[in-house]
Amino acid sequence: MPLRLDRAAWPFILTALGLALTLALLRRPTLGTGFGLLALFFAFFFRDPERRFRGDVHDVVSPADGRVMVAGAAQPGVSPPGVWQQVSIFLSPLDVHVNRVPVSGQITRVTYQPGRFLPAYRPEAAEENERCEVWIDHHGQQVVARQVVGVLARRVVCRVRTGDQMRTGQRYGIMKFGSRMDVFLPMSAVLRVHVGDSVRGGETVIGVLH
Repeated sequence: MPLRLDRAAWPFILTALGLALTLALLRRPTLGTGFGLLALFFAFFFRDPERRFRGDVHDVVSPADGRVMVAGAAQPGVSPPGVWQQVSIFLSPLDVHVNRVPVSGQITRVTYQPGRFLPAYRPEAAEENERCEVWIDHHGQQVVARQVVGVLARRVVCRVRTGDQMRTGQRYGIMKFGSRMDVFLPMSAVLRVHVGDSVRGGETVIGVLH
């Protein structure tokens, strides 16, 4: 199966390849090779593998690949208004960065908040860093997915709008170069992951709604 790339990859890949070709024509092979390798890294970073959700309609899946940093009661000052459970996932630059909808439902709110670029693993990053928050209404229950940038990730891409009807595991955006995802679930949900677990976007069940 050919490698699928997110469309955000192409400006990075084509720029790196263009510089590699220019330097090769200028007889600067060492620098040209470096930019060629950079183009390969961009292709690796923006890879978009197929994922298949096979769970129940009330399952909440991980919206991203990475490692679980928080699984339990929402951290003070981090969650949206209300009482929530929180699952936070840290993405390294080697993880797939395409983001997926954690549960089926209608998008009721999309908000973008500019902010700082603290390391994504720090607790205060969730409330101080640049981020984008998507609210999903799943049969009357709210689930919130929040993209948070980090030191390397300087931009989030969110491709859904208020009113969109989404399926569990459907692609909805990407974060560029290492970051975190926060998912906020109702208190009635049963969490299925623990701190330290590795998760796969669109496949690993992180909670079940009741």
